[in-house]
Amino acid sequence: MELSASLGSTASLPVPVISPCPIALTVGCGSLLIVSGIGLQAIHASLFVILKAFFACCYFCHPFAQFLVLSPFFNSPRCRVAAYSPALQAWIFRMFVGSLFFLPRFQPAAGLMERIQAIAQNVSDIAIKVDQILRNSLMNAKMGDGRRDQCEVPRDPKYPDCAGKVEWMRARWTSDPCYAFFGVDGTECSFLIYLSEVEWFCPPLPWRNQTAAPSPPPLPRVQAAFRSDLAPLLELVGTGKESLSFMKKRIRHLAQQWLRAARRLEQKLKGRQGDQKHILIHIGFLTEESGDVFSPRVLKGGPLGEMVQWADILAALFLLGHSLKVTVSLKELQSNLGVPPGRGNCPLTNPLPFDLIYTDYHGLQQMKQHMGLSFKKYRCRVRVIDTFGTEPAYNHEEYATLRGFRTNWGYWNLHPSQFMTMFPHTPDNSFMGFVSEELNQTERQRIKSNKVSSMAVVYGKEASIWKGKEKFLSILNKYMEIHGTVYYETQRPPEVPAFVKNHGLLPQHEFQQLLRKAKLFIGFGFPYEGPAPLEAIANGCVFLQARFNPPHSSLNHEFFRGKPTSREVSSQHPYAEDFIGKPHVWTVDYNNSEEFEAAIKTILRTQVDPYLPYEYTCEGMLERIHAYIQHQDFCTMPSPPPPAKAQSPAMQSPPSPLALSPNATHLVWSPSARRDPHAWPPADSLQVWLSEGQHACTETCRRRGLVCEPTFFRFLNKKEVFLQLSITCDSTEYEMNHLYPAVAENVHECYLQKEPLLFSCAGHNTKYRRLCPCRDYREGQVALCRDCL
Repeated sequence: MELSASLGSTASLPVPVISPCPIALTVGCGSLLIVSGIGLQAIHASLFVILKAFFACCYFCHPFAQFLVLSPFFNSPRCRVAAYSPALQAWIFRMFVGSLFFLPRFQPAAGLMERIQAIAQNVSDIAIKVDQILRNSLMNAKMGDGRRDQCEVPRDPKYPDCAGKVEWMRARWTSDPCYAFFGVDGTECSFLIYLSEVEWFCPPLPWRNQTAAPSPPPLPRVQAAFRSDLAPLLELVGTGKESLSFMKKRIRHLAQQWLRAARRLEQKLKGRQGDQKHILIHIGFLTEESGDVFSPRVLKGGPLGEMVQWADILAALFLLGHSLKVTVSLKELQSNLGVPPGRGNCPLTNPLPFDLIYTDYHGLQQMKQHMGLSFKKYRCRVRVIDTFGTEPAYNHEEYATLRGFRTNWGYWNLHPSQFMTMFPHTPDNSFMGFVSEELNQTERQRIKSNKVSSMAVVYGKEASIWKGKEKFLSILNKYMEIHGTVYYETQRPPEVPAFVKNHGLLPQHEFQQLLRKAKLFIGFGFPYEGPAPLEAIANGCVFLQARFNPPHSSLNHEFFRGKPTSREVSSQHPYAEDFIGKPHVWTVDYNNSEEFEAAIKTILRTQVDPYLPYEYTCEGMLERIHAYIQHQDFCTMPSPPPPAKAQSPAMQSPPSPLALSPNATHLVWSPSARRDPHAWPPADSLQVWLSEGQHACTETCRRRGLVCEPTFFRFLNKKEVFLQLSITCDSTEYEMNHLYPAVAENVHECYLQKEPLLFSCAGHNTKYRRLCPCRDYREGQVALCRDCL
């Protein structure tokens, strides 16, 4: 039991019950006394107040108390001195035990108040004695070690922030209990010790023992080995939330598919798995602190895409043989990170025990709030699962603030590839993805023979999606029987027309059976970029979706407003439109009834087989995540070459590693250029193209059957590259702009990128033609170049 030490009104004081278990009393500023076996059953509230008064000073001075309540004693030197007087501590121990010796004999009877008053007098005498001894101890401590209150703030140009940080500590060191946890007690020396040994703003004090405390030994490195059983993962995921139950059901349902894929990849890699990583997976949007709006909606038709993706990430990381910790609460996160007690202003108590942390934007915010300066130190290990992507212009805090790109979700100054998306729509980010269920040959034939050519299923589990769609549904109803899976509790949603056969919200396996019968899966423009269209196509459906004209973006559509991207979405599911296309995917103008009806007639005559892109198979996702873990290292990024202006005249720029292609349309990696064997992706997959003014590099590369690779911008960011492309530069400037390197041809001005974090495949301006780094990619695996595995 913890004895409260706050001094206040006794009107609402509880009558404490003290068990026979030991009571831990904090005495002084650095020690614990244990009084065990006090078998009290009840103490009157008045006695409790007296005992509280006795413990007030000692309790609050203890630096390891997680939650400190300020009192007049808190900053008193008399409290702090107790830590340096073992004799005083022993005396307090004897006196306190003596005072309590006869308490177990108390019974609620006449004379109780007299006995309490006697104890009160005894405690008062003890307090006077303690005060006298504390005063003497303070004087002795100052005489014995005057240095603690006589430190001067050093003036060292290597530590320019030291004086300002000390000033901050003087005013605010009591604002967070973590400072007391690390020994700060209000003296100048304690400030300097903390700022030099826990943080790194001040130089070490010469009179301190400079022997660094032994760090815990690094975790042993073993080779990652593919696992053959997913049952232990289900235990790691935990229980208590509908969202977790959904994720575990999905993992179980796809278990055999995952295991077969792991065996195939293991054979492909031939023992080249690499080291096992220690990975923390913190699903921030499922924590109570973030509101966890998803779990209550799992059974009511709410969005499941995020949980589908997280379930697949867990399965992939586990099967690849890595050591995982899974958290869905802030308390678990703090415990696993080693967060010191307090409000998050201090660094972690020990080195981070994880090589990688997978989280989301909610988890990222929680980590920053509770890791103090350690967040900046370790943020290179973070991977952020980010459905819609974060473009560099929104990620760079200074640039986003100056240029109007700042939103509620950006400005983290991470490497853009640390953000991992659901679809490969933002090459600046890494493509994480998810998986869809694969069919064997027997299942594929069975589906083809059981298809009902006049059956359509509508994409939309929430009734609001159906609102205002009567016109389209009426046209579709002329040709096909329409089925819906709209959630409802008691009454049929009025938004769903009577001619639609509504099955209500279906379990995943029943929804799969419905798709296996249907000819058409039709979307009405929302939700954007979910997993369901890929599942429908994998089950032999044609997907019909709306074309957006103009494209939806943060400039014209509420859903995207505030998201850290300027991406223009041309349809409900751009990946299906661009990477799959006809005959599996039809994108039409729903505002044109004739075009809409013509598409339905054509679809009825079209025969399609089930189709699933390789990158959305279990093997494709395992392959991709394995490559990321082995090759992506944002903690030891190569430094960019210095700007030309910063080079001395004697320094000559190294020759460009690029050469003009045989047809003189673009640049390629020169066969004679030195190739870094550790560079990833390999540099010889690079092609440099000059964009048109209205095109971003994403579009420029895609039109040539390539993908933009931002890692290669460092090879383009040189004046020589403009010359190699026969571009005239009357002037060349280094500036912060997410469109650079680029050329303004009408005025012959060339621009190079000053800030590497702003290298971006996204963005265009009619004023500029951009230098675009493109690369090839593996068939069905756009995230990896042909030689990237």
